[in-house]
Amino acid sequence: MSALQLDVVIDRESPVPLYHQLAEQLTAAIDDGRLEPGDPFENEIALAGRLSLSRPTVRRAIQEMVDQGLLVRRRGRGTTVANRKVHRKARLSSLFDDLEAEGREPRTEVIEMGPATDDRAAAALDLEPDTEMLSLVRVRWAGDQPLAIMHNWLPPAQADISREELQEQGLYALLRRRGVKPVVARQSIGARMPTAAERRALDLRSGQPVLTMTRMAFDAAGAAIEFGDHAYRASDYTIDLMLDER
Repeated sequence: MSALQLDVVIDRESPVPLYHQLAEQLTAAIDDGRLEPGDPFENEIALAGRLSLSRPTVRRAIQEMVDQGLLVRRRGRGTTVANRKVHRKARLSSLFDDLEAEGREPRTEVIEMGPATDDRAAAALDLEPDTEMLSLVRVRWAGDQPLAIMHNWLPPAQADISREELQEQGLYALLRRRGVKPVVARQSIGARMPTAAERRALDLRSGQPVLTMTRMAFDAAGAAIEFGDHAYRASDYTIDLMLDER
């Protein structure tokens, strides 16, 4: 599929920098649907030649759009329009369910899975520090875009969950099938720079941050049923909250 050549008008008399004029018009093409998620993007050499702009000017415009999460650069595939940002409501649901509800294509890659001990996770699950839990590390994809790397710990009673099940369904759906229903959770949101492993898994450039979320989920009786520590591509993920006056 060839890249669409967009009509761009550059005003060299304007005080607005040339790279910003270019970025604004290319961004408008994404906003109004002329360019859709996954579409190939015209390479900087062709764009610079067609618009009689220097390559550094075009490169800066494209980088600005990459930093805003509008474009994605991948080795061997060039630059493409990024997938839509995931807007996650503040409700107790899994990312898998949220992506399905938006008509996206959730896919799970299980990186690590097995018994493990962890003092922090054990405390969150009200277990003794040396208790072996099921540790899960997964990368959640939205189509061909890695979106989140998720580390979850489950109590011993759920240690029979299989790798195949995790690749096909969200964690909460699997728990509900086993009669374990999360009804309330305590959640903390933050941001930080990614680890080297997170940067590789999420295809991040140096300097791009991750949005973080830790969650302890409980059933109707108040028993802790899972602890999660997740990192998301900040450019592709937001959490929407409804606030009221007390």
